[in-house]
Amino acid sequence: MPHVPVADPGAAALAARADGRWAALEAARPDLAPALALQRRLLSIVIRLSSSMTPARLPRLSLPPRYVAAKLARGVPALAGEPIPVPGAALAPALDLLCRELADGGAGEAAAHIGEHIASGRLDAASLLTASVNRDQQAIREGAIRLGLAPDLVWLVGELAASPFVHALQRAILAGRDLAAALDAWRHGCCPACGSWPAMAEVAAGYRTLRCSFCAAAWALDTYACIYCGDGGESFTTAAPDEARKDRRLELCRACGSYLKTADADGLSPFPLLAIADLETLDLDVAAMEHGYARPALRLFPR
Repeated sequence: MPHVPVADPGAAALAARADGRWAALEAARPDLAPALALQRRLLSIVIRLSSSMTPARLPRLSLPPRYVAAKLARGVPALAGEPIPVPGAALAPALDLLCRELADGGAGEAAAHIGEHIASGRLDAASLLTASVNRDQQAIREGAIRLGLAPDLVWLVGELAASPFVHALQRAILAGRDLAAALDAWRHGCCPACGSWPAMAEVAAGYRTLRCSFCAAAWALDTYACIYCGDGGESFTTAAPDEARKDRRLELCRACGSYLKTADADGLSPFPLLAIADLETLDLDVAAMEHGYARPALRLFPR
C-alpha cells in the first residue's frame, strides 16, 4: 500500500522517545556535540508547535476526496497548487525562536538578521510560511537575496516552522478511506501529500517505506528503481558504505546522479523524530556526496 499510516504517540511519549534517541546519538557521535545540541533545541520547538496543531486549528479546505483522487491520478500531490490559508498567528512566533536558536548555535549574524527582518516586517512572516507550505523555493530564494539574507537559512527557518502545520494537514487529508484506491495507485518518488522528496527510506517489518522530508508522510513503492528518474537498470544499485553496518544503505543512480538513504528500523519514526533518523544517517549523506551524488531540486507541479 503506497500510503502507510504512522502512529502518533502523543506529546509526552514523543518527547520521551526523542530524549532516548538524542542520548543514543550523542553517545555515538560525541564529536558532533555542539551541532546535535542545536538540532535538539530546534526540534524541541517543532515538537511543541506540532502538539498545538489540533484539528480545530486547521483550515477547512475545499478538497473533496474525488478531487484529490483525480489529482493523484495525474501525478499531482494533494496539496500542490492549493490556496491553503496558513495560520500565521500560530506559526510566526516559532520563526523568532528558531532564528534565536540558530544565531546562538553557530549561524550568528546570518540568523540574527533573518529574525530582525521578520520582526520589522521587511521579511513578511505570512509570505515566508505560505511559500514554504507551497514548496516554492524560488520565491524564498529570490526574496532572501533581494533582502541580503542567506537563502538556505531562510528556507530552513520557514520549513521548520511550517512543517508541523503541513504534517497535520496531510494526516487529516490522507487518512480517509475514500482515498485508499488513489493512494494505492501512487507510483512516484515524491510525497503524495506535499510533493517533497523523501529524507530517507525506513525499512520496518521487511517493508521499504519512503518518508517525506517535510510533512513526514509515509508511502511505499512496489518497484526497485530510482525514486527520482525511475531507472531500474544497471545504473541503479544499492550499497552499504560501511560493511559492518549493512542495515544502513545507499540507493545510488548513475543515470540521474541522485541518492537515497535507506535504514532498517524497529518501526517508522513519528513526526518530527524523522529528523533524528536523518541525523543518525548523516554519514551516508557524506559518503554519497563524496562520490558525486546529490539530491535533486524539488519538483514543480501545475497549479
